[in-house]
Amino acid sequence: MPDVVQRGPLNVRPRRRLWGLSRNVYVLGWVAFLTDMASEMLYPVIPLFLTGVLGASPAILGLIDGIAEGGSSVLRWLAGAFSDRFRRRKPFVVAGYSLSAFSKPLMGIAGYALGWPLFFVGRALDRLGKSVRTSARDALIADSSHASQRGVAFGLHRAMDTAGAVLGPMTALLIVTLWPGVPLAWLFFVAFAPGMFSSLLAMVAVRDIPHEADRGAKPPTILQSFPRPLWRLIAATALFSLGNSSDSFLILRSKEMGLSFAEVILAFTLYNVVYSLAAAPLGHLSDRIGRKPVVAAGWVVYAAVYLGFALARTPLAPWMLFPAYGLYQALTEGVTKALASDLVPRHQRAGAIGLLYTVAGLGQFLASVIAGALWPVVLGPLHAPFFAGAVCAVAAVPLLMSIREAS
Repeated sequence: MPDVVQRGPLNVRPRRRLWGLSRNVYVLGWVAFLTDMASEMLYPVIPLFLTGVLGASPAILGLIDGIAEGGSSVLRWLAGAFSDRFRRRKPFVVAGYSLSAFSKPLMGIAGYALGWPLFFVGRALDRLGKSVRTSARDALIADSSHASQRGVAFGLHRAMDTAGAVLGPMTALLIVTLWPGVPLAWLFFVAFAPGMFSSLLAMVAVRDIPHEADRGAKPPTILQSFPRPLWRLIAATALFSLGNSSDSFLILRSKEMGLSFAEVILAFTLYNVVYSLAAAPLGHLSDRIGRKPVVAAGWVVYAAVYLGFALARTPLAPWMLFPAYGLYQALTEGVTKALASDLVPRHQRAGAIGLLYTVAGLGQFLASVIAGALWPVVLGPLHAPFFAGAVCAVAAVPLLMSIREAS
């Protein structure tokens, strides 16, 4: 039986488990845990591998990250819209996690043949997998959760996802500590194992929830008509995303400040620890006080963090800024999805979340390309790429607060 039964426009509460959340939420959490363990094992390695081993410049790094994130973003909207139209989530979820798993060894092969162009193909395949799965997965989490628990459901998913992100870098650090001189390319092959386990778990244990607007309703069209509040959220997200360049630049900046390779991994792990611990409580907070104040607070924290990276010059700074960055993620990532789910009917959720991702991804593409180009620029005491990010975040807050949430 599905975890949530649809009767007209209202959801009936699912069978109660721990915290009153459904089985699907927990299974998808474990799937995300394994995938993020694989991905985040590599995330702090990628900029160092790309620039140090493959010989790419910071501008190439920005271009690869920007194209990989932004170039595949249109597919997040399309995959979500097709999920709504076919009234199925699981096939998109399984396909997306599988693509991401197989991208890992492909990126590793780039260390031995074809260099950064092959790495770019693998990186794009990884992001393609995320594009295919994300909107359908998030809609499935919303479908599997009562409206009064949607914030904590997304928060729990982000917490489990990020717990994998904590374990991943620590695994990479353990490998390079116990095996000094190990080629960084080998880490990409190690990451293949948890990625494949994630795909298999999604295939076996996730339950689909077919969805209809009402009995006899026609499937939604690909080009859907969304409520006005969602478009305001999309506009606010677009403005914010123009300053939200790839996290790879935070890693490079930390290296410039004097952190070693191991210290960069530890600082990035600290960011994920804070993110993991805070995501569920802050998601629950949004269930109680509303989504907008929580997201707005996150964007203000983001602006403060980026201003810190723009100004700071000492190795101590990243140890303070990365935990604050984890707080920003906990305040915004899951809660923004919950807000988007609240603003549209159930049968439009995947398309709406996918469109939100598309706009954010295209903004991040532009932000990453601009950050790579502005990398050498210093405006007085301010490092230009990070100052621009802080300005965009602050400017987006009033537009966010103008959204009228459903009562």
